[in-house]
Amino acid sequence: MTDYRLLLAIALLVLTGWLLYLLAPVLTPFLIAAVLAYMFNPLVTRLERWRVPRVLAVIVVFVLVLSLVIGLVAILVPMIERQVSGFVTRLPGYLEWAQAKLLPMLKEWQVLIPALEPDNLKQVLLDHWQEVGRWVRGAAANLTRSGLGLFSWVVNLVLVPIVMFYLMLDWDRIVANVRGLFPPSLRGRAVQLARETDEVLGSFLRGQLSVMATLGTIYSIGLWSLGLHLALPIGIAAGLVSFVPYLGFITGVVAAGIAAWLQFQDPMMIAWVVAVFLTGQLVDALFLTPRLVGGRIGIHPVMVIFAIMAGGKLFGFFGVLLALPVAAVLKVWLRQVHGYYMKAPRPARRRR
Repeated sequence: MTDYRLLLAIALLVLTGWLLYLLAPVLTPFLIAAVLAYMFNPLVTRLERWRVPRVLAVIVVFVLVLSLVIGLVAILVPMIERQVSGFVTRLPGYLEWAQAKLLPMLKEWQVLIPALEPDNLKQVLLDHWQEVGRWVRGAAANLTRSGLGLFSWVVNLVLVPIVMFYLMLDWDRIVANVRGLFPPSLRGRAVQLARETDEVLGSFLRGQLSVMATLGTIYSIGLWSLGLHLALPIGIAAGLVSFVPYLGFITGVVAAGIAAWLQFQDPMMIAWVVAVFLTGQLVDALFLTPRLVGGRIGIHPVMVIFAIMAGGKLFGFFGVLLALPVAAVLKVWLRQVHGYYMKAPRPARRRR
């Protein structure tokens, strides 16, 4: 590659990054649609191998995915709403128990908690809970009053499946057009890099989402078997944040432990909660991650946390969605650059 082409490639990368930064709020539904199309395109390709026309294969996959999403929302949302509403209804009783039983025990630890005022703790908790309730109601009211915000939310919700459908329909054509952007001298190396990137990125996205869904199911069923009232929202939340190593485990143990202590007032139930999440961690470490994600990615936990925080800081929610896939792709590209650098011939030393 000549110096002119190298400078042009660097300029295009900088321009692309700048445009992504400016258009991040607008690109979020397109990013979600592109990720979904990328994930389910192999299923469309497999149907094509069975001599199903491309259009019909896309329609079948699209209907299956849409039906699955609608079914999950229709089942899970009412269940979560009932559990959260029940918890809010029982909250005053939990606070009364805390004041009668827990605070006298905490009063003995005043050396450790010097600022604790047992007589005022219940009122403080109630005040903060009311503030949270007012904030939620205010946010809902603002969203309802803001016609533009509501319209934007509806447009994004409708735009994702539409863009996903057209991307799956023209996926092969898009890939061919991107391949044609490279000159013949670089096309072979670009295709090889694209194949390795596709292997790693596909393994990461499909595998990680499968791990998150499986862990969320394990946690929810385990907590439900213990009789925990908030089993479903806590289990699902712990599964969703499990893409950060150990974050799902820590978040789930803390949230479920507090909920179990308030509900049962039995330290043994906290031990059972820990057992549920330890079971999920063992299943993840021994089976889920090795089988579904594989060892080809190997992003260090510190880099995972840094990528998510950096993506969120730079691009907001768009950056959080993009952080880990970009980190996986960058690792592949940097590995290729390192291999090319190590194989490059060293300049010969001049003889004196």
